[in-house]
Amino acid sequence: MHGLINKGLQGFLTETYGLDTWARIARRAALAPEGFEALLTYDANQTVAVLDAAVSMLGKPREVLLEDLGTYLVSHPTTEPVRRLLRFGGLDFADFMNSLDELPGRARLAVPDLRLPDIETTEVAPEAFVVICRSDFAGFGLILAGLLRAMADDYGALALIEWQGERPGGERISVRLLEGEYSEGRQFALSRGETV
Repeated sequence: MHGLINKGLQGFLTETYGLDTWARIARRAALAPEGFEALLTYDANQTVAVLDAAVSMLGKPREVLLEDLGTYLVSHPTTEPVRRLLRFGGLDFADFMNSLDELPGRARLAVPDLRLPDIETTEVAPEAFVVICRSDFAGFGLILAGLLRAMADDYGALALIEWQGERPGGERISVRLLEGEYSEGRQFALSRGETV
């Protein structure tokens, strides 16, 4: 597992639950207190150990923690580069959904050795999508569902997003865009002097 993903998990747990809680989770997962290094690659079992420790210590279901991690990656000030990468996917949430398949490639442009799950998005009806997330790491679809919820808010869209679990071919998420301009989205500058 790439260190950036693990560092995101560490940041989420630290920012949400505190440094002391992170230190206890790291200790239980047999990880040094300083945690992960963003530029290294880790065995996926280390990531699972951190998640198992967090689930146990926080008393929260794994599904909730993973979705919350996805939301954190878009909405927290320390993760603004992730939000920026995602916002280049379109001018509105529907555009973003139609370009979601390109996300792993865009991420590799920024970090060549970062391998995100394969994402396949199909518009099954007007403004209704099915997203298939294929990964060796069970639960990546939950992270993606949380990320999609946060992106809908970021664009000011009202969307119904439901993680439907593991299906043949990958984890399945349904997305139905109810209203594209439900509220004022967050400001986003494509370049200096230009804001959308």
